[in-house]
Amino acid sequence: MIYFDASATTPLLPEAREAMVNLMDLSISGNLGNASSLHTAGSRAKGELIRARTEIAKLIGVPPLELILTSSGSESNNTVLHTFEHCPIFVSAIEHPSVLRPAEEYGNPCIKVPVNEQGTINLNYLKLKLTEIAKADPKQKILVSIMLANNEIGTVEPIRKVAIIISELRKQGYRNIYLHTDATQAIGKIPVDAKKSMIDYLTFTAHKLGGPIGIAALYVRTGAPFRPLILGGSQENKRRAGTSNVVLAAGFAAAAKYSNDNKTWGKYLKIKELRNYLAERIMQIIPSARIITPLNNLSSEHEESALPNILNVSFPAAEGESTQLYLDLNGIEVSTGSACASGALEPSHVLMAMFHDAEIAHDSVRFSFNLDTTKQQIDVLLDKIPGIVAKIQDLSTMNKEPYNERQRMHQ
Repeated sequence: MIYFDASATTPLLPEAREAMVNLMDLSISGNLGNASSLHTAGSRAKGELIRARTEIAKLIGVPPLELILTSSGSESNNTVLHTFEHCPIFVSAIEHPSVLRPAEEYGNPCIKVPVNEQGTINLNYLKLKLTEIAKADPKQKILVSIMLANNEIGTVEPIRKVAIIISELRKQGYRNIYLHTDATQAIGKIPVDAKKSMIDYLTFTAHKLGGPIGIAALYVRTGAPFRPLILGGSQENKRRAGTSNVVLAAGFAAAAKYSNDNKTWGKYLKIKELRNYLAERIMQIIPSARIITPLNNLSSEHEESALPNILNVSFPAAEGESTQLYLDLNGIEVSTGSACASGALEPSHVLMAMFHDAEIAHDSVRFSFNLDTTKQQIDVLLDKIPGIVAKIQDLSTMNKEPYNERQRMHQ
């Protein structure tokens, strides 16, 4: 099988597997205990946990003690949103469900910041609404949660500009505004420095960069409000109860070390070339297709306006799940969007927020790559996909006109 779904999860790095197996072998022999225990085996586990936390923290340039290890990006996100229960919460309209749903549950109110057709948030809207709500109650805590990069389309959001808006309001006396970013997709693909970006909370996870599934991290800036989501023991400096999973932490640390040592964000420039090659060839062989991922819009904050490893494409009158299934039968694994939304009948909320068009949302497919992706693999995809799209279109009763043409006809 050819795997083009790295945004859902990446293959486990050999280094991460080796680190976990070594600790599991220690555990079998009784030489690795509970990290909260005071005996030798417990102290050894605690030492491994400290080393792991230190390496993971390097990924985003923060002190190790400001990092909380959690079970998933969803838990990290929910912890932040839970902290701001009954407070105004701003989110982008294209956030991951693990931010959107708790924001809707806890926010009072929940304000969704609109995006344009590139998936970039409307900074003017954010500034106006944030100023309005801050002035209405200067002492009220407010959370702004904007993802660093979108999981479906790859758009990189202007987080630094969001932080500047918040900083300016703080200087005016509205000091209780805080910034969270879900950086799950971005870590390892582009450089991320939480301190320099003036972020208060940052979420990322191991299995998006070659680490194991089941462990993630949450950065919480010292002094920022915090309310534990999971209560019980005093693990994670009393911020997240539950026995520390030292084995998974070691795997996470090995993946982080690989990314740190190899500066993988630089290596992804080669993957960007493959992504652009795929986009260019698709438009040549299927002219009705629409490239959703913004490829050419340079950002003043980042070198690119989109992650280098994601390409989202909409094929008119070729329903995305049908395209996915036919490709799978041909040995090619892709996605129609977020793996967390798999099985949902509704069109992608991300593409609906961008285009307000159910057809383009239903017809989209996401190709996402890792550092092992090759041109030969992409050429196999290019050989298969025209016939698959044509077959689905022949069976479809949907409008086969490209999105731009449908827009023109409706004007």
